[in-house]
Amino acid sequence: MRALYLALGIILLITGIIGMFVPLMPTTIFLILAAWCFSKSSQRLENWLLGHATLGPTIVNWRNHGVIPPRAKLMACTGMAVGFLIFLFAAHPAWWLFLLVAGIIGGCAWYVLSRPSAPRQAEDAA
Repeated sequence: MRALYLALGIILLITGIIGMFVPLMPTTIFLILAAWCFSKSSQRLENWLLGHATLGPTIVNWRNHGVIPPRAKLMACTGMAVGFLIFLFAAHPAWWLFLLVAGIIGGCAWYVLSRPSAPRQAEDAA
């Protein structure tokens, strides 16, 4: 299982890095999942990812406080909206598929927007 988690972590890390350069492709979720896989397989890679100057702070904030920064929320919701519009105009879906995809994307957007934007002050003081 350790080798499986390691391989999956590497694939997720590569996918997250690609997402930094490809419009509409998420980055953070892949990095969070990669860190989780590394926690099950390679302490060295997990420490590297969490300590990385660019990639690490978002993952650490998520792990410690469940925080999604406002800019990331904006980018995520914008990406979901653009992706939905592309789906709508490219696929011309049946009404039931339209509602299904709209519901799934709406649920994802609600989840992203419902997360705190900054750590709670009480936790910071502790």
